[in-house]
Amino acid sequence: MRIVFFGDSITDCGRDRNDIKSLGTGYVKILSDKLRPIYPDMDIELINKGVTGDEVADLLERVQGDVIDLKPDAVVIMIGINNTLHKFKYGTEPDFHKFKVDLTELIKKLKRAGIIVIFLEPFLLPAPDKLRMRKVFDQELEIINEVCLKLCDEFVAFDEMFNGVAVSIPYSEYSVDGVHPTHRGSRLIADTAIKAIRKHLL
Repeated sequence: MRIVFFGDSITDCGRDRNDIKSLGTGYVKILSDKLRPIYPDMDIELINKGVTGDEVADLLERVQGDVIDLKPDAVVIMIGINNTLHKFKYGTEPDFHKFKVDLTELIKKLKRAGIIVIFLEPFLLPAPDKLRMRKVFDQELEIINEVCLKLCDEFVAFDEMFNGVAVSIPYSEYSVDGVHPTHRGSRLIADTAIKAIRKHLL
């Protein structure tokens, strides 16, 4: 079974672009290390196609070459946080209509290709400099939930999960900057995502 991981820096996590087997150092690598021992007799190929800085539109632009052409059985997507970050970094106004159209088309293209779509919701933790971003991010999450709950085979609600654990444990244990996960944060992503993936192992 071939599974492609598709997203931004949280997926990318330092992968070697010249090595198709490179999984980076984040949740994809942790997930791989957990999944393979569970199914030692199963041929499972994991491919990391995360690109740091990507937004939803970037994934739509490269989905054919980076995912569909590889003919995977499933794709695991985490995307969306950069659509919020770039508003505050570059002053670009978010286009929520385009965001919804692009996300919908991205998932529909994958489904038309017969690929199982597992969507991992992006998250934002309450780092002081990220608090002002929450209103915009929540608007994106509404769209993500509306589209993905309808179209995807699996949807994992990480924003609620991460903010829930951060009530009793300092958020910095999971992400120092509120966006990029620490090793502990990456483990939580991997441990939760693997449950969704295992439902679809062929």
